[in-house]
Amino acid sequence: MRVLIAGYQHETNTFAASKADWAAFNRGDSFPAFIEGQAMLDSMTGVNLPAGGFIQAARDRGWDLVPASWCGATPSAHVTEDAFERISAAFLQAVRDNDFDAMYIDFHGAGVAEHIDDTEGELLARLRRELGYDVPIVTSLDLHANVTYQMLTQADAMVSFRTYPHVDMADTGALAASLLERRVADGLREKMAYRRLPFLIPTNSQSTWLSPAKEHYELMRELDARHGTISSFCMGFAAADFPECAPMVWTYGDQAQATLDALYQAVSEPSQWRLRSVYLPDDSIQRALALAQDSDKPIVVADTQDNPSGGADGNTCGMLHALLRNEAGRKFPRKVVFGLIYDPETARQAAEAGVGAFIDAEVGTAAPTFTGELSDPPVKARYEVVSLSNGEVSLEGPMMTGLVTHLGQCALLETDGVYVIVASGKMQLLDRVQLRMMGLVPQDMEIIVIKSANHFRADFSSLVRDVETDILIAKCPGPKAVDPADYRWTRLPASIRRHP
Repeated sequence: MRVLIAGYQHETNTFAASKADWAAFNRGDSFPAFIEGQAMLDSMTGVNLPAGGFIQAARDRGWDLVPASWCGATPSAHVTEDAFERISAAFLQAVRDNDFDAMYIDFHGAGVAEHIDDTEGELLARLRRELGYDVPIVTSLDLHANVTYQMLTQADAMVSFRTYPHVDMADTGALAASLLERRVADGLREKMAYRRLPFLIPTNSQSTWLSPAKEHYELMRELDARHGTISSFCMGFAAADFPECAPMVWTYGDQAQATLDALYQAVSEPSQWRLRSVYLPDDSIQRALALAQDSDKPIVVADTQDNPSGGADGNTCGMLHALLRNEAGRKFPRKVVFGLIYDPETARQAAEAGVGAFIDAEVGTAAPTFTGELSDPPVKARYEVVSLSNGEVSLEGPMMTGLVTHLGQCALLETDGVYVIVASGKMQLLDRVQLRMMGLVPQDMEIIVIKSANHFRADFSSLVRDVETDILIAKCPGPKAVDPADYRWTRLPASIRRHP
């Protein structure tokens, strides 16, 4: 069997400020840049991305892979019309230029363009107009996909991640291969059952390393094993203001309805998804300082509302202000680190000055938040340039293992005992190698303040003493609301509650 393979990844926060233009899909900072042909297969092989898992599973089955194109951009506001139409044109041209029996697409599932609410559904519809409905199309999805009716009906089958942090990306690509194999063997689409939850789930309540999500995904695996189904539960990306933004449960197989009924009953009780402890900036740092006094391991604080994986630019400095106000660097000199901060200008200034030099700089940006107001101002101070990096490093943690990041010029700065990492590319701090890249030893830190919501847990949880007490969630002004009820929704229907 000849399988055309393609990919398009974008998670759209319609409340954010910066859009994903064509250049964003070619930077390659936290995702591989736009790539096509054999080079795509070569770059994805052995990498913990869905396409990597599908490629290996397809080769194990003896299928011939026909490469189209793959692209991804760091989460942000809308995909521009120009960028989406370029991506669509590449997909359609590959369809016209190649002979194949089936198609696999590595989607995110939460893309919104300037002119289209449901970019993945639109791509599938355009492909169907070219291919008809006899050619199977199977896709993988991120756990945060906002799954639409159009996606469910235009694809023969879809399957999403089952972990958050997403350590099973390659495994999900392999599951997509299993769905395709079942579809081809039967000659017809499998029975499908699906149902949408009537409320939004906060991102910080979704970790599958913690209850309740941990138990629900274990139940999903048990039900699939019992009924011979392949199921998915997308908890959704609750930052896209369009009518189908909400969690979705769906499943394939002869016993699809039985699996769906049991799984939906478990996940649809609202109160279990309510937010746990969330701290204001000063409270989070004061709590971290108190915990650090009695711990021989680091305390981690997540600056979740400026998370680049949630559509933010990663450039606000409210948490740095809190660290300095509470004298964290004086209490633990050079044992406190904050990053990654997207600040190409300061990174350039540091590189020109050189290691060991002192620079007067304004780190960060007063960025628009989801309320329309500005975040805290930059931190104007005198900084020592401690180390420099070109931002290229191969990720080593459980998530996106083997992916090489291209963050451009990076600098480790120090002011008043606090380390600050500035970068020229946008990416959350999710892998300890990003600290080692700057010459830091993660386990030697007392407090690590991270621009991330949950993905950091994959590599940082084993670094702390107790994941329940020593990982804190901070609510600092930024573009990505920790509570989706805080957004000013205009298009979400009344049937979908803004909170559990």
